[in-house]
Amino acid sequence: MKPKSRRKARSAVAGLSRPPKRFQEFTRRYPEIGRAYEALAEATQSAGPLDSKTRCLVKLAIAAGSWREGAVHSHARRALAAGCSPEEIRHVVLLATTTLGFPSMMAVMTWVEDVLEG
Repeated sequence: MKPKSRRKARSAVAGLSRPPKRFQEFTRRYPEIGRAYEALAEATQSAGPLDSKTRCLVKLAIAAGSWREGAVHSHARRALAAGCSPEEIRHVVLLATTTLGFPSMMAVMTWVEDVLEG
């Protein structure tokens, strides 16, 4: 990875220190739902044998396949925080080509690059 790419990836990981503004607003307005959602997330993360990096890449693939731009941004950042390389993240997107189609894969790649390029 080039030094500039590493700096951008570190910057994206630093952005994980705080959830997105809309999520923060939602959990302030609906704290019980926010706590329940976080508990569900923790339970699903520990429910099986996948390691953290693999789980992050799977979640990125799910976000890509469901065409959720915000989720792609979030899961790309989480994958970086879990130690995935930009190349591993891009590979997940490339794998979507034969399932989603080339134009859809290119859109998802753009969303991933938003994060990787900072």
